[in-house]
Amino acid sequence: MSAAMDTESTYSGYSHYSGHSKKAHRQGRDRHKSPRSKDGSRSEKSVTIQTPPAEPLLGNDASRAEEVQDDNWGETTTAITGTSEHSISQEDIARISKDLEDSVGLDCKRYLGLTVAAVLGLLVFLTPIAFILLPQILWRDDLEPCGTVCEGLFISVAFKLLILLIGTWALFFRQPKADLPRVFVFRALLLVLIFLFVFSYWLFYGVRILDSKDTNYQGIVQYAVSLVDALLFIHYLAIVLLELRQLQPMFTVKVVRSTDGESRYYSLGHLSIQRAALVVLENYYRDFTVYNPALLTASKSRAAKHMAGLKVYNVDGNNASGQSRAMIAAAARRRDSSHNELYYEEADHERRVKKRRARLVVAVEEAFTHIKRLQAEEQQKAPGEMMDPREAAQAIFPSMARALQKYLRTTRQQQYHSMESILQHLSFCITNNMTPKAFLERYLNPGPTLQYDRDRWFSKQWTLVSEEAVTSGLQDGIVFVLKCLDFSLVVNVKKIPFIKLSEEFIDPKSHKFVLRLQSETSV
Repeated sequence: MSAAMDTESTYSGYSHYSGHSKKAHRQGRDRHKSPRSKDGSRSEKSVTIQTPPAEPLLGNDASRAEEVQDDNWGETTTAITGTSEHSISQEDIARISKDLEDSVGLDCKRYLGLTVAAVLGLLVFLTPIAFILLPQILWRDDLEPCGTVCEGLFISVAFKLLILLIGTWALFFRQPKADLPRVFVFRALLLVLIFLFVFSYWLFYGVRILDSKDTNYQGIVQYAVSLVDALLFIHYLAIVLLELRQLQPMFTVKVVRSTDGESRYYSLGHLSIQRAALVVLENYYRDFTVYNPALLTASKSRAAKHMAGLKVYNVDGNNASGQSRAMIAAAARRRDSSHNELYYEEADHERRVKKRRARLVVAVEEAFTHIKRLQAEEQQKAPGEMMDPREAAQAIFPSMARALQKYLRTTRQQQYHSMESILQHLSFCITNNMTPKAFLERYLNPGPTLQYDRDRWFSKQWTLVSEEAVTSGLQDGIVFVLKCLDFSLVVNVKKIPFIKLSEEFIDPKSHKFVLRLQSETSV
């Protein structure tokens, strides 16, 4: 009987919401038709785009269409209708198209930089080999014979080039993690240095060896060995500038999310602003809880309700100053008592969350107890008749589905957990013989952003806003902002203070003392 009443109330609530949404849709359509002028042109430049409800988190598109229809997986049959409140203007559309063009430009710039670096690296590795082979090709008969020392230099050049190749691959040939707005200054300086270095060696080689056709072949080989040694030192310089310089912490940054105020502290070394922003974003996806706009909706509606005071009207032009003052005072008293309403609302919400949590914990424990009983029964059967974890998860999921859905709705987490993702997590816990507490950890405590589906949390583009140049280094007091579509991260940089330690010597003899006992006789 209670279940039927709950279902009937659910239908009535959703039907009321549906009728309200249809009425709002007709009013919005009439409102858009009304501002037309006589010549047929529109007087407004904004258009409202109505989108379907948010899709659940899925990895593939095939199951995504099925789970949109089964969003309320805890109910039997429920009809949900609604309208979207998101709007977009022509300026926003133009900005989106400009962002797409900028992304194409960033791809071209990235591939151009990779091409230049690859060509320069190929030139660097082929130059010592060319220094050794060109005399053998051009004036082989005039060269002096290469002795034992010269042949030993061949082995030295070969192994040094191999070491340089491995080190260059480990340091430079990595998968890029992000597209930065500006070039990396130290890497560009290293490329320029290598180019000037190789160019100067080729210039000296062309003037002193190729033009004069030097016959001292051992000296030519030693010249190539000196080039490889210098390239190894440049590689060591690249390791110091690109990797070791930023390891020592010099600054402490405070990262604050603009919507809910969640903050974290990180220690950074000598980095540019754009590379510091990249480090902040990498730590954000790992440390910050997932952004949930549904948690902000209740606070905004409550603030709007409390800020709305009593309206005072002057009817027929009469001067009702006394009545107006009384109504204004009543509105002030109503605003002063808003903290009591906030207190009771939060207390009631906490009570409902604890109640839903207790029901969920009991339901999950009973379901896992049933799983253990099924596993004990399956062990007595033949190996071919045993139930796999997916089937076991589907067998026990209905017993906990309603309690889990009510808890997720109360805590406003339902948009981050679909039925398919919960079944996958449940089968994973069954496969690895995990406890009910381990299964509930994902739902009782909001996890980091990386825990959820990539299509939901991952922002493809961030905007770095800074008063200083993004290629300049971090300094004390610098503030920069990382913006995405829904929120922004405000980063405040503080320098780690200089710490002065002093030593105080304690004489070991100062701790010694003498205990003197006086023997007294009692009378």
